[in-house]
Amino acid sequence: MALTRPTLTRRQIRALVAVAVALAALTGAFVWFAGSEDRALEGACDGVLPIGEVRAVLGDDAELDVTNRTEGSFGKTAAKSGEGDENGTERANSLSAHCRITAEDTGHIAVSIAGSPRPRAEYGYDDLYAAVPARRTLPVPLGHGWSGLFATDTARLDDAEDGTATTAVLLDCARRGESLLITVETALRGRTTLDDPAVRPDFVRTATATAEAANDHWGCGARLGKPVRTVGLPVNEDEYEPLLGAKGTCAAVPTASRSAVSTARETARDRAPREACVLGTRDGSPLYRLEAYYGPYAEDARSQYTRDYDYENVTPAEKPAGRLGRSAYWAGATCPRGAESALYLIRADAADGETRRRPDLAYERAALAAFAAASAEHHGCAAPTLPEGG
Repeated sequence: MALTRPTLTRRQIRALVAVAVALAALTGAFVWFAGSEDRALEGACDGVLPIGEVRAVLGDDAELDVTNRTEGSFGKTAAKSGEGDENGTERANSLSAHCRITAEDTGHIAVSIAGSPRPRAEYGYDDLYAAVPARRTLPVPLGHGWSGLFATDTARLDDAEDGTATTAVLLDCARRGESLLITVETALRGRTTLDDPAVRPDFVRTATATAEAANDHWGCGARLGKPVRTVGLPVNEDEYEPLLGAKGTCAAVPTASRSAVSTARETARDRAPREACVLGTRDGSPLYRLEAYYGPYAEDARSQYTRDYDYENVTPAEKPAGRLGRSAYWAGATCPRGAESALYLIRADAADGETRRRPDLAYERAALAAFAAASAEHHGCAAPTLPEGG
């Protein structure tokens, strides 16, 4: 016996239609709100954020909050008469892009992109570029063909900040003297630890993917590196070795009997835009810190010395080499393709800025000379201009 379907009244039909329309409206609203997150990601940092990498690092199903700000431009601006390059233009880039993607349960990724060199009007006020942690650990080169750094405030297992790291990638653009600096802080919660070499590349992948997109988006034309499948740990304070056996950033730096300099903390020397070497006593207690700055980092350091040491007659911003009060010597070197001149510094680790007991000035100059010469040669820069005695 065949079953017959009940006949719907007009009122029932209208009710069903109303329900269907309401469901459609709700579904449409859900799709719009869900899509708005993707649209926010697509527009972050002027559209160069690698959405797939971000979701892979923070979690494919994570609910993300996006903040975004992009200002300025990347390119040449007109120069005053007598300034600039051979074409009469001054390379000053005001591009500054910042975006932050936060997942409540898994962490955040904060990206900064800046064009170099910056306009002179910005010098001496705030930092020109995003900083990388370098107070308690030494950043290590990114390697794999990239000019970059991998840095943390601490790399000790089980530390409260063990899941936070900063990656910096410097793109040396085809246009003479211009570059893009991409800096990415990645903070992951939970069981993720930098001590695990299998997960360290997760802290780097957003930076390199962003650099690739930025290189194309702003027409930089830089030579890119390869995928980063391994990355070393930043060097901790207790990882010192005999200075005589140094093979990285401390190589060729002499020991000193008067100052009791016999140990070193160093990193490998690669295409890193910043280098550091810490000299210490036999038990590793730090005495001197040697640093090399290239490209935008050299520009930033000179700018900050203008701000912080304005009471000095001469700073690294006004002269290629010299002595800064009683706390530091600096040297400089001209680098290829119109890049910012490199800056090399030696500072007493315990210096308070003005006074220091029984400084070994001859050794400080000798150590700076050896460090600067080795670093400049590795980066293809000219022989450094060194400070005079006294």
